[in-house]
Amino acid sequence: MLKKFARLGAGLAILTLAATGLTACGSDNSKPADSEPSKTADAKMIQVFAAASLKASFSELGEAFEKENPDITVKFNFDGSSSLFDQMQGGAKADVFASADEKNMKKATDAGLNAGEPSIFVNNTLTLAVPKGNPAGVTGLNDSLNGKKLVICADGVPCGNAYRELAQKVGFTGQAVSEETSVKDVMGKVVSGEADAGVVYQTDALAEKDSVNTIEIPGSDTVVNAYPIMVTKMAAENGNDAAAKAFVDFVLSDAAQKVFAKYGFMSPAK
Repeated sequence: MLKKFARLGAGLAILTLAATGLTACGSDNSKPADSEPSKTADAKMIQVFAAASLKASFSELGEAFEKENPDITVKFNFDGSSSLFDQMQGGAKADVFASADEKNMKKATDAGLNAGEPSIFVNNTLTLAVPKGNPAGVTGLNDSLNGKKLVICADGVPCGNAYRELAQKVGFTGQAVSEETSVKDVMGKVVSGEADAGVVYQTDALAEKDSVNTIEIPGSDTVVNAYPIMVTKMAAENGNDAAAKAFVDFVLSDAAQKVFAKYGFMSPAK
């Protein structure tokens, strides 16, 4: 009788183990075939400090990069280039820095924050954005802005530096009602209707084409913002130098140029 119960118990145990095994296999097989590979013990997370005007293009590139490099996670910090430099000077552990101009990149290299020479990866130019329908009747960077609410980027910010150079070239001396620390903030005021016009990058105007109209500024093609990118010296300190270099190489690739073109950026002269 005891042997009978023993055999019965053993049988139940085998059935239980079999059911458990089937459940585990079912869980594995239920994953989609194209699901992301799991991270390994060598997984890295890199911090990329990038100009605000790069948010859309870099976000797309970040996803593509992570798919090609499943052991590297990219965390972005988008802000005005001058603000990003200040953050790094203050001790922020950025692994990669992408600026909207060479002036702020030079500040970073002069401060010894680089781990090599920066590389130019795209160019951008300015345009005038107005709320959809152009209710204020703005015709350009001219007298039509008299008495209107013009918003620009602050001095020291890449889009602000470019605006001042362009305004001098076209002889525009009108006053702005507000100066913002990033081009995204300028565009935000135009989209919300707080501003009658804002001087922004072509790329930002394209991104908000459903909310704004664009007015070309004659001579804008003579004031070009070159965007440089570099691996920082902090990357090695963070143990991320190889991962950071891989991301920079990806940004400089031909495949990345196709993404940038979609967002209105121009390829740098070779």
